Amino acid sequence: MAYKRVLLKLSGEALSGSGESLDFGFMREVCGVIKRCVDGGAQVGIVVGGGNFWRGPRNGAVMQRSRADKMGMLATVMNALALADVFEALGVEARIQSAADAGRFAEPFDREKALRHFAKGRVVIFVTGTGNPYFSTDTGAVLKAAEIGAEVILLAKNIDGVYSGDPRKDPGAVRYTELTYDEVLAKKLAVVDLTATSLALESRIPLYVFALSDPENIHRAVTGEHIGTLVK
Repeated sequence: MAYKRVLLKLSGEALSGSGESLDFGFMREVCGVIKRCVDGGAQVGIVVGGGNFWRGPRNGAVMQRSRADKMGMLATVMNALALADVFEALGVEARIQSAADAGRFAEPFDREKALRHFAKGRVVIFVTGTGNPYFSTDTGAVLKAAEIGAEVILLAKNIDGVYSGDPRKDPGAVRYTELTYDEVLAKKLAVVDLTATSLALESRIPLYVFALSDPENIHRAVTGEHIGTLVK
């Protein structure tokens, strides 16, 4: 494996199928690939989003921001419980750790305990983002990567890398193979939000952006195959 310890960011939308909140068939494919990475010696932490269940008020509804964000945190817990179930059906032990108090649903985040889980071959799923409103799960992913000493953040998305523009709207948009964080900021490229970008730059953790449409890309990224866009 090219990387010994990685932090994989999975969006909630990545876990959902057509018209379904959770696509267990696709989740099994993703977890199966992650199992191969673990069997090959990689330590894998996952930060999961909650957008398949909750993306904030819709249809003109107005909510107090911190309350709406707390609903999003709860959505990440539901996704983690589903992921843990799939992992364990595949024979992979999984533990859930939460930045916010999640009672009976998850352990409190504890760096040393997470590292012990990794040493035992377990996948650790981190939920509730940073545990605070006004921060995205992208920022939560970068924070957890820094805390656990991950060598790279794997950002599995619905697009196969970082482009100069929106390829769905701009046929001339060019995909970058490699960028620096300074270039991302200067070009105002929408890789992750500004807070997450700044934290990743400060922490000096590379970010690997690739498409999750083929779950095998996770294994390709962990083994060092060049796919998508590397930001460093």
